[in-house]
Amino acid sequence: LVTAGSGVAIGLPANWGFSPSQTASQLPVARGFRAIVSGSCSQATQRQVAHFKKQGLPALALDPMQLAGDSQILVDQVIAWAKPLLSKGPVLVYSTAEPDAVKQVQAQLGVAEAGALVEHALAAVARGLVQAGVQQLVVAGGETSGACVQALGIAQLQIGPQIDPGVPWCHAPSNSGGVHITLKSGNFGTEDFFTKAFTVLR
Repeated sequence: LVTAGSGVAIGLPANWGFSPSQTASQLPVARGFRAIVSGSCSQATQRQVAHFKKQGLPALALDPMQLAGDSQILVDQVIAWAKPLLSKGPVLVYSTAEPDAVKQVQAQLGVAEAGALVEHALAAVARGLVQAGVQQLVVAGGETSGACVQALGIAQLQIGPQIDPGVPWCHAPSNSGGVHITLKSGNFGTEDFFTKAFTVLR
C-alpha cells in the first residue's frame, strides 16, 4: 500500500519492479439511468451547472429555505420530478448558487444549519434516485459526497478511469449490481464535466 500524493504512487512501484495492471481500472459495464447531484457552490461547479442547463437538459434547483420545514416532502417532490425524465438521459438536482445567495440563506438559517439541511436533502435525493434505477451517479461537492456515500451505504469503491485530473469513476458493488459513482470536489473538472463524465463509462 502506497500513500501520499499521486505522483509518489505513480513513481515508487517502478522502483520495486512493479508495473500497473492493464485491467486494474476496468469497471463493470455501466447500466441504468444517469443523474447528477450537486451541492458545491464553487466557481467551477457553477460553470458546470450552467453548461448542463445550456444544453437543454433537465435540471432542478433545491431551495434551502424550503428545506427548513419538512425536507422529506421536498425530497419526494424532486424524486417524482426526476422519475419520468430518467429514461431520456441524465438529470441534475442542485443547490449550487452564487455567493450572495448562499450568504443570505446562511444569515437566515445559520451556516451550520444551512449546510446540514442541504447535505442531508441531497443525500436523500441520491438515495431515492438510486432506488429509482440510477446506476451512474455524479456527485459534486466534498461534503455532499460524504453525505451521499453514507446515505447509499457505500463501504468499498473500485477506482476506474479518470474523467478529469483527480476525478475518476468508481464502482460500489452491491447485491443489486452496484452503482458507478464519481465524487467531484468543488473546483475540479472542466466546464462540460457533467455531460462529459457519462461518455467515459462503457
